Amino acid sequence: METEAGAEGPIGPGEPGSSGEPGPRPGTGLAGLGCASFNQDSTSLAVGTKTGYKLFSVTSVDKLDCIHDSEAPDVYIVERLFSSSLVVVVSLSMPRRMNVYHFKKGTEICNYSYSDDILSVRLNRQRLVVCLEESVFIHNIKDMKLLKTLLNTPCNPSGLCALSINHSNSYLGYPGSATIGEIIIYDANNLSTVTMIPAHDSPLAALTFNASGTKLASASERGTVIRVFSVPEGQRLFEFRRGMKRYVTISSLSFSPDTQFLCASSNTETIHIFKLEQHGPSVEEECPTWGSYVGKMFSAASSYLPAQVSGMMSQDRAFATVRLLLAEQRNVCTLAMIQKLPRLLVASSDGQLFIYNIDPQEGGECVLDKEEGAEAEGLEVSLPAQACPSYAATVAIPTSGPVPATLTGYSEDGGARKGEVIPEHEFAAGPVCLDDENEFPPVMICNSNKFWK
Repeated sequence: METEAGAEGPIGPGEPGSSGEPGPRPGTGLAGLGCASFNQDSTSLAVGTKTGYKLFSVTSVDKLDCIHDSEAPDVYIVERLFSSSLVVVVSLSMPRRMNVYHFKKGTEICNYSYSDDILSVRLNRQRLVVCLEESVFIHNIKDMKLLKTLLNTPCNPSGLCALSINHSNSYLGYPGSATIGEIIIYDANNLSTVTMIPAHDSPLAALTFNASGTKLASASERGTVIRVFSVPEGQRLFEFRRGMKRYVTISSLSFSPDTQFLCASSNTETIHIFKLEQHGPSVEEECPTWGSYVGKMFSAASSYLPAQVSGMMSQDRAFATVRLLLAEQRNVCTLAMIQKLPRLLVASSDGQLFIYNIDPQEGGECVLDKEEGAEAEGLEVSLPAQACPSYAATVAIPTSGPVPATLTGYSEDGGARKGEVIPEHEFAAGPVCLDDENEFPPVMICNSNKFWK
């Protein structure tokens, strides 16, 4: 069910609350760590702990630089927007409140509270998405205005959702059912539903878009099959089999920057890397070999077998694998180009970051290149001085002092109070400088600590 923004929205800041990979349920999450997440282009790692959160640069395999360390109690969600200074934090002490900070200036941009626990937050250059168990809120990241509220979404206790990092293709994916693996594709730019993809027979466990927002990978709670679909059409493009012996819990999926590879981590000791390549006519057809002949025989035989069996025969296996030292540990993985080489990064629940080299031609077992402690003890903190250019070209903001804005207030249950206005919402005299490559997004500081009465 969809409603326009304002029909039911976030409760104003200051109201105490009770508390696309699925976000941790408040109070659970990564053992030892409250959370761990890579930013949208896998250049930064954010970790939340009982005492605060830290941001690390992962652009080099030589050392792990801690670029920010902040104190806050029981952080279980921390998300950084690309390489900017904007970071979103949610704490167990106020699990219904989202705080948005400019971490380099040490200032709070704004905060929003919601009618239920926040389970996950997703960001791109245009949108900020907040996922609750039965609703989704879509904000304009430039001014944090609430654009859309998706109410009565299927029960989603893990907060599973995925947002394309391509702001031009700003698609949002979330479960369309609590009992089977349906995926709703929603256009977060135009605020409209695009399609529904019947992806799996069992409920969804993991979702992720590729960098361009043209492909979506999914896995179900069984964890045996991973499928890739075209976006927005919803056509199945690839099907990969992680294994057949046992059901597993897929904890994360991630495409490589060029969409050539897809990695999947789970609660087992093995991480699988699949290669996305279409199998067309090859040289083998011109020069038949015994292997190609057997392959054709299997392909022909599969047409006479039950659908489930023939499906297994047509599914691709892992191109490369990683064997972790310990199983049954929750982890988050990503594929990135670091120092011009393809790498697999794995952040584990015991606070370790593992970096593996990938052979893009041969695949096989990946080689451990580097292991770092995410606590970064003894590592030099890197906080380079950065220029702070103006946003004047993109955002016109009066400089004569704070300008009060009139916003509709929200009642405790999330419904708008008719006729009530909140004059206390104020903006800073100047824009926030986020110190990234193109100074995005032009977010304005909100000095108000209350949106409703």
